[in-house]
Amino acid sequence: MSNQFDQIIVGGGIIGVSIAYQLSKRGYQVLLLEAKEIGAEASSAAAGMLGVQVEFKEDSPMFQFAKESRSLYPKLAIDLYSESGIDIQFEEKGAFKLIYREEEKDQLKAIQVFQHQNGVEAHIVSPQEMGEKEIAKDFYQALECPNEGQVSAPHLTKAFAKAAEHYGAKIIEQTEVQQLVIMNNKVMGVKTSNQCFNAEQVIIACGFRCSAFEKYLPSLKVIPVKGECISVITEKPLIQSTIFTESCYLVPKQGNRIIIGATSKPYQSDKQVNVESILYLLNSAKKVLPNISEASIEKIWAGVRPLSGDGYPYLGESSAISGLFIATGHYRNGILLAPNTSIFMADLIEGKTVEPNYVEAFSLSRTYQISG
Repeated sequence: MSNQFDQIIVGGGIIGVSIAYQLSKRGYQVLLLEAKEIGAEASSAAAGMLGVQVEFKEDSPMFQFAKESRSLYPKLAIDLYSESGIDIQFEEKGAFKLIYREEEKDQLKAIQVFQHQNGVEAHIVSPQEMGEKEIAKDFYQALECPNEGQVSAPHLTKAFAKAAEHYGAKIIEQTEVQQLVIMNNKVMGVKTSNQCFNAEQVIIACGFRCSAFEKYLPSLKVIPVKGECISVITEKPLIQSTIFTESCYLVPKQGNRIIIGATSKPYQSDKQVNVESILYLLNSAKKVLPNISEASIEKIWAGVRPLSGDGYPYLGESSAISGLFIATGHYRNGILLAPNTSIFMADLIEGKTVEPNYVEAFSLSRTYQISG
C-alpha cells in the first residue's frame, strides 16, 4: 500500500466517514485512520433523530445548516444503498415536541412562527388533536413537525464507510494517530506507532478526542458529554412519530423497538451506565407513554458526545498550520449534520466558495468561555 494520499482523516465516527465519502466520491485518494472500530463512540450510540425542528428554538446559522442537512437525506438514503448495499432505515414520520405548562405556550408559538417563516411545516396541536393515541393526554400542547425524520445511526455510519471504500477510500481500524507531521507551518502527514502516512491535507474528526491535538489547535475547546440511553421492545407498535419532551425523547425503530434517551453528563467520558439515570429515563418515558411499562428491555448503553462552548461545531482550516482541518463539536446533532458537514468540509478543502455565515459561525478561532 502506498503511503501517499490526498487527504488523511483522523477519526472513524459519523463525521469522519461522511467526509471520507464525500472526498472519495469527488475523486480524491483518501485515507481514514480509526483508533478503535468504525463508529465506536458517539456515532453508534446515537438514536438517529433528524431533529431540526424539535431541537432549535430560533433562527440561526446552525438552524439553517441543520435544515439543509435534513433535506439531503431522502436522496442520500438511496445513494448509500446503491453504493454500500446498506439500508440506513431513513423514515420521515414526523415528531412532536410536548409542553406541560401553560406558560410555555408563547414560546411554542414563537417556534412555530419562526419555522413557518423559514419554510418548514409546523402545527400546534392539543392533546385531543394528536394522532398518537397511546401518548398520555396530560400535556398542554404539542408542536407537530411532520417533516422530521430519523435513521439508524449504526447503519448510517457503516454505510458511509462502505460507500467511501466503494469510491476508493482506504480505511484502517485499530490504528491510533500519535502525532502530526508538520514542516514550515504546513501539515505533511501523520505518524502512528509504526508507520508514517503522507498527505497535503489532514482532517481531524475524532469527536471529543480531538483534544489530543490541542497543541496544534490551541483555540480548540471541546468537552466530553456522556449520554445514557435504553432501548425497549414492545409487543405491538406504540408510536409512529418521535416524541420529544424536556426530560426525554422516544424514537420508534423497526421491530417494535423504542429508544429512550438521553441523559447529559458534562466532563464524563466513561461508558458506565448509572442505575439512577435509567430509572429517570424509564419513569420519564412512562409518563409520556404509559404502556411502555409492559415492554421488555433490549439494551442499555452510553455514548460520549463532543460539545463546544457555544454548542456549534468547529469546521474549518487552522490559521496557523496550512492544510490542517478540523470537524468536531457536533454534540448530539452529529447524525443530523453529517451530510451537510461533509459537503461543507469538502468544499473548503477544494477551495470552493462556501456560505460566509457558516464560515464565521463554525470558525476555529471564535472564543468563549465553557461553563460546567
